[in-house]
Amino acid sequence: MLDWKNRDKSVQVPADGPVGKPKSYRNSAWRAAGMLFGLYLLAALVVGWFWSQEPEFFPVQQNARAAAEKAQRQLVTGYTTVETLKTVAGTLLDKPGGYLSNDIAPPGVWLDNMPSWEYGVLVQVRDMARALRKDFSRSQSQSTEDPDLAKAEPRFNFDNKSWALPASESEYREGIRYLERYQAKLSDSAQSTAQFYTRADNLNNWLGDVNTRLGSLSQRLSASVGRVRLNADVANNGQVPLLSEEIVETPWLQIDNVFYEARGQAWALSQLLRAIEVDFADVLTKKNATVSVQQIIRELEAAQEPLWSPMVLNGSGYGLLANHSLVMANYISRANAAIIDLRTLLSQG
Repeated sequence: MLDWKNRDKSVQVPADGPVGKPKSYRNSAWRAAGMLFGLYLLAALVVGWFWSQEPEFFPVQQNARAAAEKAQRQLVTGYTTVETLKTVAGTLLDKPGGYLSNDIAPPGVWLDNMPSWEYGVLVQVRDMARALRKDFSRSQSQSTEDPDLAKAEPRFNFDNKSWALPASESEYREGIRYLERYQAKLSDSAQSTAQFYTRADNLNNWLGDVNTRLGSLSQRLSASVGRVRLNADVANNGQVPLLSEEIVETPWLQIDNVFYEARGQAWALSQLLRAIEVDFADVLTKKNATVSVQQIIRELEAAQEPLWSPMVLNGSGYGLLANHSLVMANYISRANAAIIDLRTLLSQG
């Protein structure tokens, strides 16, 4: 009873309350936030890995036949090519994760391999849409272009990284809808307002675009290790060439982007060539060029072999490590050489 005053004086309580509880509470809150952030990163890693899986090949003829039966349409010449173009473009939008090139939030914004693949596919979609508009659907250079194809082509040439107002996906889906309208007219024999001309010169014009695309890809892939090249620029008078040496090398952070862009172009082009093999069967047989098309498809499909390495390796040509870009360049160059032979057969065979 006599010591209670002394005890009260010896016990000093801080003005802000007990010391232990706020400190332990703060530590627990930080630990919980750290665990949640770690789980989020793990989930984003798994989702990003799943979204980065490249789509498989689809059976071109069966796909066109099933689409025609579902829409109750006649499978006419050109239907397979248009349906394949629609499916290839639709794969960009409907694959796991959807279209990733214009994502602004994780995990899509962290991925770069799949957006590069998407751009490669988009390049071939644009080239085929242009070929449909200016060559395959017109009887001659002075004929009128199809109005639906004239609207479809610019839709596919829209900015591939636009997030909104409008989004890239909405423009590409609009392009697919215009292809659908052209396809409906093509299969309607009663109206005959749309045509698809399977001529050697039409096919040769499109292959010319493919030729330049693959040639550029081959050079960019080969530049992964850096090479000294002769730069032949024509002088101002147009007569004397100016020869100089330049070192061409792909930046280190761009090597995997070029690699996956090449895989995207090879995937889309192999599908489109299988459709061409169906619709231009008579022309290819007449020119003895069927085997050439099949050889091109084989080289492009070989470029789609699974990549077992967790990253795109960039070893020297004869070093200890592989160089995946040079392997890809080999397949692309062989396909490009076969296209040159095919064009010769179409023009002279």
